[in-house]
Amino acid sequence: MNISTPTQTASAIPKHASASASGFSGSYLIGADGGGTGTRVVLANVDGQELGRGSAGPSGLAHGIGNAWQSILTATRLAFADAGRDMPALSSIAAGCGLAGVHHHLWADEFVRINPGFAMLVAETDAYTTLLGAHAGRPGAIIALGTGSVGEVLLADGTRREVGGWGFPASDEASGAWLGMRAINHLQRVLDGRSPMNSFAQAVLAHCGGDRNAVFAWLAQANQTRYAELAPLVIRFASEEQVARAMMQEAGREVEMMAQALDPLAELPLALCGGLAAPVAAYLPAALRERAQMPQGDSASGALILIQGFVQMHLQQD
Repeated sequence: MNISTPTQTASAIPKHASASASGFSGSYLIGADGGGTGTRVVLANVDGQELGRGSAGPSGLAHGIGNAWQSILTATRLAFADAGRDMPALSSIAAGCGLAGVHHHLWADEFVRINPGFAMLVAETDAYTTLLGAHAGRPGAIIALGTGSVGEVLLADGTRREVGGWGFPASDEASGAWLGMRAINHLQRVLDGRSPMNSFAQAVLAHCGGDRNAVFAWLAQANQTRYAELAPLVIRFASEEQVARAMMQEAGREVEMMAQALDPLAELPLALCGGLAAPVAAYLPAALRERAQMPQGDSASGALILIQGFVQMHLQQD
């Protein structure tokens, strides 16, 4: 696969980047997508032709910057193995990274500062690299729905804007964690006698331990990831229980509001991305459902586009 490169404008230049004094004359590019559950690396030659892929543990910056680098390096080694090649010195590789946690500028700056040796390095949000991958580097909008949620748009002049992504539980509308919180709230109402028992509530109760005391214990340990584990139950019971169906319909309306905020005139292509994109798409308002499309590539491919553009920008300046 050959990767197209978006035009680099002043507003699109990454804020978290480093380059060796001698520029880049290496042979390889990598794009890394890192979140709270795993890291995916795509390896390419300098022309953007994909050579191999590798995966490793989490590299979201909230899990520790040292851990992030360890996962990225492991996934990079596996990508070279997948390509049937020995891993060279890092000084012959330029790396683009789309990572959860880059919004925290101190984390992002420290991540770049302890670069283990890559000739060039760019760190961006995973939302932005998802956007680049979804539209092959061209202008467009995305709404990413997974454990959390975020929307981002890239305009023709290179400017970017983000909607949502404020973090759970204050934001992350239509995400797995958002659906899970609504599921547990429904169960609480059922256990209190405020709502009638139904098969959906019974399934949520079973997942949380089977009785009221177990639910209290589950809540005491619950975080964003644990709430998101309930989302499949909402999706499963939406076809037979009105209360679950209403949650999915509300998620669809939240996505519609995000899409309108990103692109009020609906002029740009819109891609739904992430593990919940397909199930939520079925509950979008009709006009948005017709407009939404599948992404052309993933966040790792977007990170590859990012670093390819950064390398080319530096070559033009030399």
